[in-house]
Amino acid sequence: MPVTPTPVIAVEHLSLEYKSVEVLSDLTFTVQAGDYIGLVGPNGSGKSTLIKVLLGLVAPSRGDVSMLGSSPSAFKEWRRIGYLPQRISFFNPYFPGTVEEIVGLGLLSQKRFPKRIASSDGERIKKALELMSITGIRHKLIGELSGGQQQRVLIARALVNEPELLILDEPTTALDPETRENFFSLMHHLNKSKGITIILVTHDIGNIGRYASKMLYLDKRIIFYGGFDEFCLSETMARFFGVSSQHLICHRHD
Repeated sequence: MPVTPTPVIAVEHLSLEYKSVEVLSDLTFTVQAGDYIGLVGPNGSGKSTLIKVLLGLVAPSRGDVSMLGSSPSAFKEWRRIGYLPQRISFFNPYFPGTVEEIVGLGLLSQKRFPKRIASSDGERIKKALELMSITGIRHKLIGELSGGQQQRVLIARALVNEPELLILDEPTTALDPETRENFFSLMHHLNKSKGITIILVTHDIGNIGRYASKMLYLDKRIIFYGGFDEFCLSETMARFFGVSSQHLICHRHD
């Protein structure tokens, strides 16, 4: 009999309460290798909280989580994961780190002590800079950049380790429309050509269907999880969004 592959992420009956209020309610889903998940939902729906639980930053009240075969609390191979949190810090204009150096920090998770960037890492840093089209500003201080440029630098830092799983929490918030479009095209390319599994948290429910393979619509509980063909044919989703909006979201009628 064929062996069923281990999911990249497996969540079973996950719930989280905060001050006696249920923030996440009985979530069960799996993410397979090569999936590109668009994680969407209204403000306060628990999207960023779910990401924190997956990464072991917040412990669930109930349920089980497995990531790359381990529970988040026991996970040790962080080099296999690239992560960009929701909000970037405001950089001091005099922060003594160049774009090149900040991107290189993404390689430290795979290094033994003493952790430091070696000359042999230069090619991987160069590739990440090229992917985000920031080679021309590689010697600038990070604090001198615009918000959109800083965001691209931090995305490059998440990519430099060539992760198996990439988790991005609202990565396009500070990007201009052209850079945002290039970013989505890049994620699609990384997913299809390199097989990187992607979870992308976004409010842009109207466009994610053009790029992702699946949608997880969250509003404290799972409203929908599946492919966009399935979403497009779902009578439940037609009632939830309305038929016109449903077809605009799925991008199967362009």
